[in-house]
Amino acid sequence: MAITRPKPKDIPEFIAGAPDAKRKGVRKGRKEQISLTLDPDLLDRLDAIAKGAGMSRAALISLAVNRLVTRGL
Repeated sequence: MAITRPKPKDIPEFIAGAPDAKRKGVRKGRKEQISLTLDPDLLDRLDAIAKGAGMSRAALISLAVNRLVTRGL
């Protein structure tokens, strides 16, 4: 029995087929829930800032990401 190689895929097709290319978050209204892994020390700092600002951790992260996307690095 001969070993055959699969036909090479087009690059965009290959990238689109990657496991992390598909959105897996849970839809919640207009938003989508995701999973995020952070260093525990960074998480403690985020929680302290959120508490001081009177907002949730999720709201703080959403605000920070929005500002990053809007203003750039």
